Amino acid sequence: MSLVSERTRIVNRTKGALARLGIRGFKPELRKAAQHLGGLRTPENTPIPPNTLGEFRRGMARLAVIHEQIKAIEVARLEHLEQAPDSGPPVMVRLLARVLGIGVETADMLVHESSTASCATKGRRALCRDHRLA
Repeated sequence: MSLVSERTRIVNRTKGALARLGIRGFKPELRKAAQHLGGLRTPENTPIPPNTLGEFRRGMARLAVIHEQIKAIEVARLEHLEQAPDSGPPVMVRLLARVLGIGVETADMLVHESSTASCATKGRRALCRDHRLA
């Protein structure tokens, strides 16, 4: 979840800085956004100041790394679900993702939260037993 927060922070910071320069409509979350930074102009048709442009480029580079890390996590999660047994939480995750059409990550989070909430209400002993079985 911290990678998603970091991605959101970088995108919002870039959009805010661009808005202060009078530039609207630029989408830093797009993969090819870094390539279009050099061509951006303020409403007065002046280029972005070099230091600010450098800051934007560094932010875009961090954003690219974060995208790669999120993608790696998603691939690992899918591999884990494919190798999981046909019972317990992995089956519920696959079923939710297929029936409701939500993503695997969201389905995994929902299954995990619902099983944790129900176990916590049963008591500590049941919580340990249920998590050993899952």
